Amino acid sequence: MLPFCGYNMGDYFGHWLKVGAASTNKSKLPKIFHVNWFRQNGQKQFLWPGYGENSRVLKWMFERIDGTATAETTPIGYVPQLGAEGGIDTTGLDISDEQGQLLQSVDVKGWLGEVEEAKQYFAQFGDHLPEVYPSMLMVSY
Repeated sequence: MLPFCGYNMGDYFGHWLKVGAASTNKSKLPKIFHVNWFRQNGQKQFLWPGYGENSRVLKWMFERIDGTATAETTPIGYVPQLGAEGGIDTTGLDISDEQGQLLQSVDVKGWLGEVEEAKQYFAQFGDHLPEVYPSMLMVSY
């Protein structure tokens, strides 16, 4: 969005954080999930079977929000189990044990690299980058 914003993005972020903090019921805030549909193994093959199966992940997300799905706690948040009760339904999919383990693994070193990239990205906004408001605490579900 940087090329399309007519003012400092730090101010833009600050505006929306203030709006959310002042006028939003936390229970109505959107739930945020991170999905990497394009994760690959060492042979550059995609681990997830493809777009036709994405509804399985979306189903798990809705069930997670409803409190009927399970997840394991990891350093980056919650990760579903594949094929397990309360996890992502893999019935009829050809996912090897190795694929499943890779799909559910968390590359902590890679995520720490992402954190460094995010720090560099946000640093460009300087003094315009907003402070975190106390009312913006993360809610787990």
